[in-house]
Amino acid sequence: MFTSTYNTLRPFILFAALLIITLFISRASLGLWQIERFHDVSSITTLLFNGLRIDLSTLGYLLILPAILHPWLMMSKFSTFWQSLLKVLFLVIFIGIVFFELATPAFIHEYGFRPNRLFIEYLAYPDEVMRMLFNGHLLTITLVFSCLVILSKLVWTVLSKINFSNQSRLNQISASQTKSRLTVIPAITSFFILFVMLFLCARGTVGHRPINPSLVYFSTDPLINSLTLNSIYSVAHAYKQFGDEKNSAKLYGKMSQEKIISIVRRETGLSPEKFKLETQPSLTTREPTYRGKPKNLVIILEESLGAQYVSSLGGLPLTPEIDKLNAEGWAFSKLYATGTRSVRGIEAVITGFTPTPARAVVKLDKSQHNFFTIASLLKGEGYKTQFIYGGESHFDNMKSFFLGNGFTDIVDFNNIETPKFVASWGASDDDLFNQADAELTKLHNSDKPFLSFIFTSSNHDPFEIPEGIVKPIHYTQAQLAEYDDKEMLRHQAIQYADYALGKFITKAKTQAYWQDTVFLVVADHDARAMGNDLVPIKNFHIPGVILNSGNTNKLDNRVISQIDLAPTLLSLIGVKNQSPMLGHDLNHPNAAGRAMMQYAENFAYMKDNEVTILQPQKQPLNFIYDFDLKTMNAKKLNPSLSQTALAHVLWGSLAYEKQWYSSGYLQEEL
Repeated sequence: MFTSTYNTLRPFILFAALLIITLFISRASLGLWQIERFHDVSSITTLLFNGLRIDLSTLGYLLILPAILHPWLMMSKFSTFWQSLLKVLFLVIFIGIVFFELATPAFIHEYGFRPNRLFIEYLAYPDEVMRMLFNGHLLTITLVFSCLVILSKLVWTVLSKINFSNQSRLNQISASQTKSRLTVIPAITSFFILFVMLFLCARGTVGHRPINPSLVYFSTDPLINSLTLNSIYSVAHAYKQFGDEKNSAKLYGKMSQEKIISIVRRETGLSPEKFKLETQPSLTTREPTYRGKPKNLVIILEESLGAQYVSSLGGLPLTPEIDKLNAEGWAFSKLYATGTRSVRGIEAVITGFTPTPARAVVKLDKSQHNFFTIASLLKGEGYKTQFIYGGESHFDNMKSFFLGNGFTDIVDFNNIETPKFVASWGASDDDLFNQADAELTKLHNSDKPFLSFIFTSSNHDPFEIPEGIVKPIHYTQAQLAEYDDKEMLRHQAIQYADYALGKFITKAKTQAYWQDTVFLVVADHDARAMGNDLVPIKNFHIPGVILNSGNTNKLDNRVISQIDLAPTLLSLIGVKNQSPMLGHDLNHPNAAGRAMMQYAENFAYMKDNEVTILQPQKQPLNFIYDFDLKTMNAKKLNPSLSQTALAHVLWGSLAYEKQWYSSGYLQEEL
């Protein structure tokens, strides 16, 4: 009986060992690659031990269904078929795991942690993603799939030996014995052992809650924490969270609805009597600082442009045109993005919505219609509203979101007349701005005020730009050692994007629409947010400058967020701000002083130089941020700031779920 039980268990024991060894080798290799981020041997040991717990949990989920079928099918007439099917299933599981592990280094290099929700989120846009991969990551793709082909052949051979080499002994059992107690008892025993062991592995703990990332995270470095997982678990966990993304309380903790509303209202700096509708707790009316004829508004959202590339903000000398604009406009020296993706930047700049751990509202179901945007407000004020993009406007669900929320005209790649250079993401920035100039002229000639939202794309991987326009900067020996070829391509793309922007602004100044138009130039996010901080604040620092503001040229040194820009712009163009936005009108000298940042599942709330960081199912942590050194130093917990941070991260989920951010009020009187 023992032999029969072992023979039944044998395929799963050996295959499980193969998976555990494979994942151990992968995690150890990634740890060695990032060895400088580990402070001592104990942290490496913790990584490997906690990683083993996650690997065992992964194993449990992947194998439990075939495991509970296996003992019964092996004693049935389908045993031969099941053996073949199980071998194929094992191969698919192994190759799937190896694929995600092989893809991990490139993902870490780009985003700073293991594959997560971003890995699956853009599968909805295969054309754009495939063009980017084949034009910019062909070597990586070739290596990954070559390894998969070789491993598939090797593993198929190994599986043929380890899984079923002893099955011939079982197959020699006569038909009468198959139904006997001697065969049924090993099957029952095998079923019980496999089910119990794999169930315990999947659950990962005998505690109240099953294992999850927060139980194995142990570092303040987000990359080290993500290495504790394996990549297929990381992606599967992210996919599962799509269903829970409306509820931040499951991640960060609970707070009463009344307290959340009270705190977010207080932090707007507005008096309590300004908030009049219980059905929309953040809805207020703010008067503009400019009182003349309403002006036009043009917002230029620059792709992937962090302050680290802007010399006037302490970065590399890659953007002389933006440096000029910073010197002649209302520039912000401490402006922080709310996230690390374009849709998060769009969410903040166009809607003023606070960031959440969920997807940006641009992609969520309940926000596709009647969700507040400055376009919906301005449309109600008689403005023409337009979105201009050099690529396919359906990408990231932008077209659907914009058309459902106040934008009446979409201009994208299909509308750009005779583009001179087309890259993976569409027409070049130069072509985009040529089209934008023509569109702005048409809007001006219509004799109606307008909003035009222009979104660039040339500074995007794989960084394809026209030849002969920009000259690479001169690198020091230290910089040559720091920047690889990919980063140098990024630098050239930034130089080109800056060139195209400067050319457009220079031309716009000569056009009739310039005089009555307020321009905002701002980045959607930095190029890459990486580092060993739970939230790498230095990589949320972005450029932003307002032209034709009516104010004297100045450099504003307040800490501000992207969500402050929309209220400020409405004030500058002379439009009453009747909205649910929480951002500050920066025209008032006492406004601002705080920023919010979402980095994967971590949320940072920064007030002046003090930062509270919230992590899933962990206690808040407090730091002091050094703006010069761009470092964070731990400090004693500030309960008040932690409560403020929690209220703001919970607010977004509540406002979305309860539709507190509706634009339906625009047809009503307050």
